[in-house]
Amino acid sequence: MAKAAHSMIRVLDEDRAVAFYRDALGLDRIDINRFDGFSLIYLSNAETGFEVELTVNDDRSEPYAHGDGYGHLAVVVDDLDAAHRRMTDLGYGPRDIKDFRKDGRPFARFFFVADPDGYQIEVIQKGGRFS
Repeated sequence: MAKAAHSMIRVLDEDRAVAFYRDALGLDRIDINRFDGFSLIYLSNAETGFEVELTVNDDRSEPYAHGDGYGHLAVVVDDLDAAHRRMTDLGYGPRDIKDFRKDGRPFARFFFVADPDGYQIEVIQKGGRFS
């Protein structure tokens, strides 16, 4: 059986990316590995064993093109409204909160925010399917 370990994204500015994931999502730098030409930075928190791996290529000066295949990373929070306010106050510009229903019942309450490299993060209210 497979266990999900991490999701990797390429970032242009290590400090800016680490600050976003720390301030917006509460993910801390738990490991960093420097190699010739690139670095791997692992972020996580006590809520999960899953990690976000930031890859920084030393010779990169232009933002990465996301193409049409990237979807999003999703995180679950206890208080969606507080998370939205915090990210707004930090200047991250989260989009409006959406409330999806299926068959007349709540399905998901969420919003999206982009990280400094333009990757989309879905922030979901804890509950139901996302408990």
